[in-house]
Amino acid sequence: VVVKESCDGMGDVSEKHGCGPAVPEKAVRFSFTIMNISISNNSGSVRIFEESKPNSELCCKPLCLMLADESDHETLTAILSPLIAEREAMKSCELMLEIGGILRNFKFIFRGTGYDEKLVREVEGLEASGSIYICTLCDATRLEASQNLVFHSITRSHSENLQRYETWRANPHHE
Repeated sequence: VVVKESCDGMGDVSEKHGCGPAVPEKAVRFSFTIMNISISNNSGSVRIFEESKPNSELCCKPLCLMLADESDHETLTAILSPLIAEREAMKSCELMLEIGGILRNFKFIFRGTGYDEKLVREVEGLEASGSIYICTLCDATRLEASQNLVFHSITRSHSENLQRYETWRANPHHE
């Protein structure tokens, strides 16, 4: 079972209640799409389901809707940590279901290709709107960099950054 994960800011979702001013609020949606289901045996693999419109809102299932700014890394981490822990557990386990009297095992493969560039750069620690990091090669935060303008250690190579960005940009799984 291949699952596409998506997480994106929804912008301003503020509402005006009564005669007071509108309270500005931003929302973030974490969702998933079942991309395909394949059955494997000794002779190969047979795809029994494939999402025909993988980028459609109709097949994207919201898992978590939160009032938060997508640039607020701490809030996103606090809210999404349990979801990420479950996903990590699912990667190393198999789901066993009895279908038509036959016991079937399902393995899950997660693809994080539904993240927009801003969120990818935020999660990867790259310079972005709202990012606390100073550059693409150094893990120093803006505060650390402002206090020490001389010594920085390169913790990420250009090729690593290019590979991460190219996977996001090219979308090799067509998700």
